Amino acid sequence: MQNGAKTIMSARQPRPAAPFAARSRRWTSSATRPEPKTPQNAQRNYERYLALAHIKSAFDKRGVRIIGLSVDPLDHHAGWAADIKETQGVAPNYPMIADVDYNVSKLYGMLPAPVSGDPTKRTPADNQTVRNVFVIGPDKKIKLILVYPMTTGRNFDEVLRVIDSLQLTAKHKVATPVNWKQGEDVIIAGTVTDEDAKKQYPQGWKAPKPYIRIVPQPRA
Repeated sequence: MQNGAKTIMSARQPRPAAPFAARSRRWTSSATRPEPKTPQNAQRNYERYLALAHIKSAFDKRGVRIIGLSVDPLDHHAGWAADIKETQGVAPNYPMIADVDYNVSKLYGMLPAPVSGDPTKRTPADNQTVRNVFVIGPDKKIKLILVYPMTTGRNFDEVLRVIDSLQLTAKHKVATPVNWKQGEDVIIAGTVTDEDAKKQYPQGWKAPKPYIRIVPQPRA
């Protein structure tokens, strides 16, 4: 382990069952790219690391820990951090896992089981792989997987929107409708009986259908 960004971790270190959960009872979001640094993906990696460094405070506000992962060796991650710090004035400020033995990438289904060998020797053709974003709850269970093709950048605003929805559901037993945004009305979850809903929402709710019970977004 070394300090290139904030903390840069090797995937060879002991890991819990959900390695991105980092042994904490917190929400965790992981942006992964199971491929090494090459000219073909240099710009995409640079933009991803920079975007996360800028938006980390939004994850912190929600109590969510960011962890990055690629099969780059530790020194490559440190190089990315230095490049971004030099050109943008901000370095990645979250842990990045160097999954050089592909163990985490395989466990999470991002690379096939037969993959092996030196990650720095892999060609661009070897790396025609998907890229994932995982959100893991405090219970160490995966709550969300977003899969991106190599040619499409991640939408971290959408990741934050989903995290807001997941946390509302966990705390208040509500569901969020299509295109929901922070502050908009939500729907009481179908698992909540009318009797229990009246206790939690004594002001009542709008019900265009008996199974659609609309309430303002809970604030507490």
